[in-house]
Amino acid sequence: MKHSEVKQQHPSLYLEVCFQNEEPRLPLHTSIALFLLSYCECKSFKVCLVFTKRASSQSLKSQLPEALELSVTQLEDLPQLVRGCRLPAVLDETGKLCRAGLAVVLRHIINKTLEADPFRKDVLALLGFKKTCLKACAEVSKWTRLCEIGIPSAVEEHLKTPQNQYQQLPLSILTLERRLAEPVKVHNDDKIRRQKLQEQRQNEKNESPEGQGNPDSESKPGVSPQVCDGLELRAALAKLSVDSVPTLATRENSEIRKVKTTDLPPLEHVFAEGLYFTLTDVVLLPCIYQYLVRALDTLHQLPHLLRWYRRVQEVPRVLQAAEACGMVLSVPRVLASSLPGPSAEDNPRSLLEQEEGQEMTVEPPFVGGPRPTMTKLKENGIEAVFAPHPCPAWTLPWDSLPGAINPTEGKMSNIRAVRKRQQLNNLVAMVTELARPGYTIVDFCSGTGHVGIALAHTLPDCQIILIENKEESLVRAQSRGAELGLKNIGFIQANLDYFTGPFHIGVALHACGVATDMVMEHCIQAGAAFVISPCCYGFIQNAIKFTFPKSKRFQETLTYKEHMILCRFADQTAVQLPPERRLIGKHCMGLVDLDRSWAAETHGYSVQVMTMEPESCSPKNNMLVGRAQQKTSIPLGESGYLFL
Repeated sequence: MKHSEVKQQHPSLYLEVCFQNEEPRLPLHTSIALFLLSYCECKSFKVCLVFTKRASSQSLKSQLPEALELSVTQLEDLPQLVRGCRLPAVLDETGKLCRAGLAVVLRHIINKTLEADPFRKDVLALLGFKKTCLKACAEVSKWTRLCEIGIPSAVEEHLKTPQNQYQQLPLSILTLERRLAEPVKVHNDDKIRRQKLQEQRQNEKNESPEGQGNPDSESKPGVSPQVCDGLELRAALAKLSVDSVPTLATRENSEIRKVKTTDLPPLEHVFAEGLYFTLTDVVLLPCIYQYLVRALDTLHQLPHLLRWYRRVQEVPRVLQAAEACGMVLSVPRVLASSLPGPSAEDNPRSLLEQEEGQEMTVEPPFVGGPRPTMTKLKENGIEAVFAPHPCPAWTLPWDSLPGAINPTEGKMSNIRAVRKRQQLNNLVAMVTELARPGYTIVDFCSGTGHVGIALAHTLPDCQIILIENKEESLVRAQSRGAELGLKNIGFIQANLDYFTGPFHIGVALHACGVATDMVMEHCIQAGAAFVISPCCYGFIQNAIKFTFPKSKRFQETLTYKEHMILCRFADQTAVQLPPERRLIGKHCMGLVDLDRSWAAETHGYSVQVMTMEPESCSPKNNMLVGRAQQKTSIPLGESGYLFL
């Protein structure tokens, strides 16, 4: 029996096994997930190793924790919802909700561990302050992108290439080294910095001739040599409830309290995000372990990373968890404190510096209006053109629809609910015109599922997939789908990049900023039609994947700054603004979306920019409707997702 035919009783965690020189090996994202499972002592999942070719897992035995329930499957036997995602991925008990991508899966492992044992405060601490560690998606957060994608990818690439004594440091590793060298700011750091100043002054007093014979100058009782690395490390281990580490004093003397904040000593990095051991450290440890054991010739350039590597091993259960995963951690013999750091002349700018440099070198804020830019475009024959709406009066039968579909059943106000229904009328009308029986339709940035659930009910012969990176929103959408008894719907919690499955139509309602461009790119790569309502034009800016303007004609006419002026004023469409100003905002929206449509046309698409009906349904009332002119690369029947 295929693995996909087995009835789900518990969440299944799917981890990839790849091959190198015909031998199976665990890629880093698999090793990271196994390490976290071992560290958390989590047994809430069926862990399934996914092989891309037939092979035995015997050679991997030393890297697989014995405490885990493990099974093996082939890539072609995966459940359809999982097959459309990059691994690692978790499929819930219903088989309808898939969580995909490294950060999403790791955070879910932590949450399931806490469900089983709410008293695991050390596991809860992995989520960081306000439980936001690695929560922001990689498309938005440069730090998440560095830790979740940049460093694992760089180390994977390093492992594939022969050892070269002249090999340069990967840029992502250098970025981490420089970040660890920076002072850190943490919640309530003023208090910790005053305690550090008090300890420094006490140590200076003890080291003076007067204090050398003072018995009080000895090390504080209960502090082992392992944790004499400074107040920062003691604070970090105290948070992990290490019995041998005393809690910090609660009050400083009056002399210390009078010191200005600007004169307090900075706090050093202990762990990747500051003072405390978090999920980021869990992600980095297997990566840095693999890198260090194969790059001994570069250690002299990584003093702060080596210090971090030693300190991580002080965390309870880290060594045991690592050993269970076949990682024999050892402190490098070279002491980081005696090594010089990399000089600015020897190394290029770090990855974050390169990305942030573009923002830092942006010209001063523009003062004035968009008219010069609009005039420049007009003089070059470029004006916003809105196609007529093909079915302006089309509406869903709201009075006869189940309550779970109607936005009025939610927490939004009546006025907002009416406008939301009008927005749904527009998108569902256009998708209905494009859809055919057997099509797979993806609702990107789905939120709580207003669009996707309406489509699943309206088009029972189509398969609908909702993709959203906010767990709370997607769980609410799944609950609504279950209430309606919808069988043709699936849910994926993931960033857009982690969805790789085929589909025929992509839809997105109010995709903010470059999210619209990401959805369009996904659709173009899949040869799929799209119906997208853009939003938050002011958030558009050059990103890793996109530069603006996008189309050749706009690039030949406008600078990046001039395009940003259009984006900024495209957000000036609120109903509170004067009519003339709103009209200019609408025109700017049309120009920005015209640039997007022309860029899509170079990929063989026919794109129309139109206005939702009625226009009052939203200040952001544009719709981009695109159809691939060449034959789609997705034959009918190959992408139908079955949710049993």
